[in-house]
Amino acid sequence: MIDFDSVTKLYPDGTEAVRDFSLHIPQGSLTALVGSSGSGKTTLLRCINRMVDPTSGAVLINGKDVADRPAVELRRSIGYVMQQSGLLPHRRVIDNAATVLRLRGVDKKTANERAEEVLNTVGIAKEMFRRYPSQLSGGQAQRVGVARALAADPEVLLMDEPFGAVDPIVRAELQAETRRLHQELGTTIVFVTHDIDEAFALADQVVIMKTGGEVAQVGSPAQILANPADDFVAQFVGLDSAKRRLRIEERDGARVVIAEDGRIAGVLDQ
Repeated sequence: MIDFDSVTKLYPDGTEAVRDFSLHIPQGSLTALVGSSGSGKTTLLRCINRMVDPTSGAVLINGKDVADRPAVELRRSIGYVMQQSGLLPHRRVIDNAATVLRLRGVDKKTANERAEEVLNTVGIAKEMFRRYPSQLSGGQAQRVGVARALAADPEVLLMDEPFGAVDPIVRAELQAETRRLHQELGTTIVFVTHDIDEAFALADQVVIMKTGGEVAQVGSPAQILANPADDFVAQFVGLDSAKRRLRIEERDGARVVIAEDGRIAGVLDQ
């Protein structure tokens, strides 16, 4: 589990990205931090793997302050998927997926065997293993990025706007793949997005944020839809528009909330 304990981040130029932010992220959950630009969501995500260090406060994983761990060691224990896949252009797909394991000192044969497993898990066909990133579509590259993040069995997976650069159809496919992987693996996932529909489609816990890292509401999609904390939340999630005319359907054994445009807006139970 992850705990933010009164985290504040003040940048050298005087910008206060977040102030006194506290949040509990349960083990095995998928938590979405959602808000517009300037809400501090990416800063908070990067505090988890120490790409950003808080000015004050602490981030704890399983009760241990991440500041007490060497940054490189910490990052190699945490999966990280960004908007642009970040694949090494001069290395083949199989080698990209094995990168973290090789950095940990795992021999090439063992690392490649594990890389093949996770590439299969995320839906990359074997004939693509020897290709270079430039030979992949955007969606394929993102899948390889997810495979690389999962290869070392991370305790936490961070996803920073991972599907923002792909077209809507591929984005929907990757969202479905993320839901499947989370159900299968049970990894704790922290997912940053500006898209409330994406947050509702994926997350067990949604954190809606205002500018400057202020929390507007925390809850499940169903809780937020049923009881928005204030007018800001109601407007942010679209309850004040015709778009958010809701209905409930049964899908794959779960009751899901469907928006008027047909997208999944939340899961009531599973």
